[in-house]
Amino acid sequence: MKIRKIDHLGVAVNKIEGVKNFWTEVLGLHFEGSETVTEQKVTTAFFPVGESEIELLESTAPDGPIAKYIEKKGEGIQHVAFRVDNIEEALAELKAKGIKLIDEKPRIGAGGAKIAFLHPKATSGVLVELCQRD
Repeated sequence: MKIRKIDHLGVAVNKIEGVKNFWTEVLGLHFEGSETVTEQKVTTAFFPVGESEIELLESTAPDGPIAKYIEKKGEGIQHVAFRVDNIEEALAELKAKGIKLIDEKPRIGAGGAKIAFLHPKATSGVLVELCQRD
């Protein structure tokens, strides 16, 4: 498995509109747009930073993973996503190494990317996402 770069940092927020001005007006980042991923009960907003992005995550349901995260830990960095060339091969390699996976098969995330998460118990408490964009 080769990690190409940090694809994005996911930041859990209560309301994207409530914090968007910080990223655009204060930091001067370009707002690339938002997207709702119904299956994951989340609305995302992306702000490019060089070759990576900041992804704001707002829950669309009280039982969604972002709502649960904020309830437990508050707003803040929720995950780090690494870009890989072949997510299926990466997952197979990690599984063979005994790494606990949340997703054994990729699913479709924002922007049509293939994504999969590693379990934080296997990564010293960090939620790690693998991301493949074709």
